[in-house]
Amino acid sequence: MKAWQIGIILSLASSSATAVMHQEAISYKDGDVELKGYLYWDDAFTGKRPGVLVAHEWWGLNDYAKLRAEMLAETGYVAFAADMYGDGKMTRHADEATGWMLQISSNAEAWQRRASLALAQLKAHPKVDAERLAAIGYCFGGATVMQMAYAGADLAGVVSFHGALPPATPEQAAKVKARVLIAHGDADGFVPAERIQAFKQALSQANVDWEMDIYGGAKHSFTNPYADGYGMDGLAYHEVADRRSWLRSLAFLEDVFKQAP
Repeated sequence: MKAWQIGIILSLASSSATAVMHQEAISYKDGDVELKGYLYWDDAFTGKRPGVLVAHEWWGLNDYAKLRAEMLAETGYVAFAADMYGDGKMTRHADEATGWMLQISSNAEAWQRRASLALAQLKAHPKVDAERLAAIGYCFGGATVMQMAYAGADLAGVVSFHGALPPATPEQAAKVKARVLIAHGDADGFVPAERIQAFKQALSQANVDWEMDIYGGAKHSFTNPYADGYGMDGLAYHEVADRRSWLRSLAFLEDVFKQAP
């Protein structure tokens, strides 16, 4: 955790010294696949509150995704770190991560179904205002939240951080109900310029409410402080882009939830 992240959490904690951060493991299934996500909420906040799903990177549901969920809970949301792979799958090896990711992403309908099952867990929780839901995701998770939007999920907003940006078909784009925020690194070599253009064009043609923030010098995985340790040239942490994109996402979520019923 970086200093600015610690500072946010400590400043929030100091304003509610008696508050307790809760983590609840939630098991669910997609067919025969056992899935286990983690729900976070801070009891400094009372009553029902908006829920935010967090979709993990291609490495699996690791501590980084859980940290982001906890940071969201510190700001007053109920956050659910979803499990897209199941069976406790986590890795630090790109080949293994690629294989797991392709098992999910090769079938858009199955991909969307698994994400919707995670959203259902969040929506059903008694502390969640089921009318105010959003989703954020990182890398593979960024593509996952876009697939949720393409499936017409009842989300007020989605945020993709250094996601793969899969372009929507006209049919998918027409289903999007959520506002869309994209946080993208200008030095991200994983996403070709042609794909970015097709992604933007598909959303614009369907009149989707979308915006993209581009961070100069930021590579793929720019929000993850552990990115430099994976041994891949195209991955790098960028603290300034991380901080700015996180603060922008919080402002975006606040705004979309204000507009929700």
